[in-house]
Amino acid sequence: MPIVHIDLIAGRSQDQLKGLVKDVTAAVSKNTGAPAEHIHVILSEMQPNRYSVGGVLKSDEAAK
Repeated sequence: MPIVHIDLIAGRSQDQLKGLVKDVTAAVSKNTGAPAEHIHVILSEMQPNRYSVGGVLKSDEAAK
């Protein structure tokens, strides 16, 4: 049973998230042979003020 964890910054639409999990599931199934119904995808969304790159919060970066 493959388990895929995806961390991303919040802000994507429900349709974008549905497309993401559909495509990831298809790719994992294709490359592992696992049936789609056995593939688990866990999305963890972070608020932009809880994630930084190079010491700069993404929320501050977006304000520029």
